[in-house]
Amino acid sequence: MNRRMIALLGGVAAMAGTVAFAGTAEAASTPCSAEAKACVQRSSNTAWLTDGAGNVTYGGVPITVGLPKYPTPLGTFHVQYKDIDHYSKQYNGPMPYSVFFTDTGVAFHQGSLKARSHGCVHLSHAAAVTFYNTLQPGDVVEVVP
Repeated sequence: MNRRMIALLGGVAAMAGTVAFAGTAEAASTPCSAEAKACVQRSSNTAWLTDGAGNVTYGGVPITVGLPKYPTPLGTFHVQYKDIDHYSKQYNGPMPYSVFFTDTGVAFHQGSLKARSHGCVHLSHAAAVTFYNTLQPGDVVEVVP
């Protein structure tokens, strides 16, 4: 009985160590430059917030991005403005916790993580609130493949 318990506890400890290591490694960096306060990686549907010196402060979180016909643009941008209760007249729908980062209306906002957008970055409610509260006009946003 003692050997089984020791083996079981040893296995749990090994799993815990692996999980902690994997989480630490994932949060260690982003595919964006150190200057980016927000990083979006389209290929992995993941976004992060950083301190602007390359250190992750939040994420990676799951996202959805634009449809192939309306891709989320690649490049380096700056937060333009924020609107907590934005409503899109163009797409006839709410965009809560919007953080606009292009001059063409692309934003981070709360949206479906199952449906792709017309170029915006959809976040869960919790992530949208965090991005909205953290990002400020002028902050660097990078979107990478």
